[in-house]
Amino acid sequence: MSRKWVLLACAIAAEVAGTLALRATVDRPALAAVVVVGYAAAYYLLALALRAGMSLGAAYGIWGALGVALVTLLGTVVFGETLSTVALLGIGVIIAGVVLVETGARPVILDEPTDTGPEVTR
Repeated sequence: MSRKWVLLACAIAAEVAGTLALRATVDRPALAAVVVVGYAAAYYLLALALRAGMSLGAAYGIWGALGVALVTLLGTVVFGETLSTVALLGIGVIIAGVVLVETGARPVILDEPTDTGPEVTR
């Protein structure tokens, strides 16, 4: 796995941790510090992923979409939040969107015609 993907994965993990900590501050206000550190780390790591060569559209799309999907799923496990069929469908749409964004972000290499020199017409 290349460096840019590792950095993006770490950015997603930091954002998810910060968001889960944000929900946990309802019961434990002291966790607000974890929220700030998590979000700051997420943006810093996202910036490093961009600097490592990841395209902005793909990085931000994957970061945001996977963050939403993971927070939704982990919210059910950690906080006992409910997850409806519509929400599960939404997560499926998010995953499909991430795949489409990533597919669209890849450069297309076209075969260029070889130059055989000037054409001579008679």
